[in-house]
Amino acid sequence: MSTATAIALFALVLALAALILAVSVTRHIGRRDPVAVPRRWRKVLRITPMPAMELGAATARSDARERVAFIANPTKDGIGELREQALRACAIRYLPQPMWLYTTAEDPGVGQTREAISAGADLVVAVGGDGTVRAVAEGVAGTGVPMAILPMGTGNLFARNLDLPLGDPAALLRTALDGAERRADVGWLTLVRTPDGDGQGERHIFLVIAGAGLDAEMVAGADDNLKRRLGWLAYFLAAVRHLGKRMEARITVDDGEPQTSRMRTVLIANVGRLPAGIQLIPDASFDDGRIDIATLDARGGIVGWTELFGTVVAQGAGIREPWHQRVWRTSRIDHVRGETVEIRVTEAQKVQVDGESLGRATRIRAEVDPGALVLRVPANAATARANARDAEETLDAEVEAHGLEAELMEDVAGEAADTGGAHRQA
Repeated sequence: MSTATAIALFALVLALAALILAVSVTRHIGRRDPVAVPRRWRKVLRITPMPAMELGAATARSDARERVAFIANPTKDGIGELREQALRACAIRYLPQPMWLYTTAEDPGVGQTREAISAGADLVVAVGGDGTVRAVAEGVAGTGVPMAILPMGTGNLFARNLDLPLGDPAALLRTALDGAERRADVGWLTLVRTPDGDGQGERHIFLVIAGAGLDAEMVAGADDNLKRRLGWLAYFLAAVRHLGKRMEARITVDDGEPQTSRMRTVLIANVGRLPAGIQLIPDASFDDGRIDIATLDARGGIVGWTELFGTVVAQGAGIREPWHQRVWRTSRIDHVRGETVEIRVTEAQKVQVDGESLGRATRIRAEVDPGALVLRVPANAATARANARDAEETLDAEVEAHGLEAELMEDVAGEAADTGGAHRQA
C-alpha cells in the first residue's frame, strides 16, 4: 500500500469518526433543547425531544419548599460529582439546601433515613445500588414520605422496573424532584434458621425478588471483582457451578393446601424484570397488592436448561404455553399469586433478597405490604401505568358484568323451564 493510499484511508476513518461524534452530540443536544437544532436536521437525525415535565406538579412542590435528604453510598464512583449536581438541582428550584447523609458498613441506610425523616425531610433519595435502595425503603416504608432513587449499582433491579432513565444523572434528578408519585408494594421476608423450622425468625424487606435454591447460590457465589468487571454476567458464571442441585420444598400460598415438590429454585417476586430485557416473572407488578411465587425446574441436562431458557425468553416476549404442553417438557416454570407464602425445605437452603445473600434457612415466610412506599417516577411512565391499570380494571369489570349477565340468563331460562313444566303438569 502506497503512502498516499494509507493517508487517504486514515483521513477517511478520521472523518467517519468525526461524523459519528458530531451526530451523537447533535442528537444529545437536540433531545434536551430541540430549539438549538434546526427543524430539518431534527427530522433527518430523528431527534425526539425528552418528555415535558408536569409543570403544575413541579410548581406545587416548589411552592411547598420541600426538604430533600440524599442517603448516599460513599463507596460508589462519581458520588462527589453527583452531589454537586444534586445541590445545583435543588438550588435552581429554590429548594432549601438538601441534607446529605452517607451510609456506613454498620448501617447501610435505615438509620440515616429515619434520622432524615425525624429532621423534617419531605423527600428521601437513595443514592447507590440495590442494597442502599432496599435499606432506604425499609426506613421510609409506611411513613408516607416520598422516596426517589439515583441508581449507581451493578444490577439496579428496582430502578429498571420503575423505568427510570438509567445512566442519565440529570434526568434522574428531574425525576426525583419533579416526577410523579406512585404507590408501591413492598415484601417482607421472615427467615427461620433452626433445624426444625420453628421460632420467630429474622425479618427482611425486599423490593424485587427473594429466592431460595439455585438463584441464592448464584448470588452468594458471584465474585466481587468479576461483578465490577463483567456486571450482571458474573452471576451467570457463578450459577454454572450449581446447575446440578435440586431441592425439595413444601409451599403454602395464603390459606391453600400445602404442595410438596422438587425444584431448582423458588422465587418470591414483587417485580419480575431483570437486566438484558429478561422478564423472569412477567405478571409481577409492584402495585397490585400481591406477591408472585414461581418455581423453576429443569431436567435432562443441557436439553432441560435450554428449554428453560427458551421459556423465559418466550414469556418475556408475551408467548405463553398451554398447560398441557408444559406437562411433557423437561423444564417448567409454575406460577401462583397471593398475599402470603410459606416455604419449608427438607434441608437448609441459601436465601437471597434483591441480590444480597442472607445465609441458610429452613423456613421462609413472605408477605406483601400493599402501597407501603410512595415513589417518585417519570411522569410519562406513571401516566402509562395508570392508564394500563384503568384499562385492566375496566376489562375485569366487563368480564364480571358479562358473567353476571350470563348467570341472570341462566336463572331466567331455569325459571321459564320450571314454569313450562308446571303448566304441563296442570
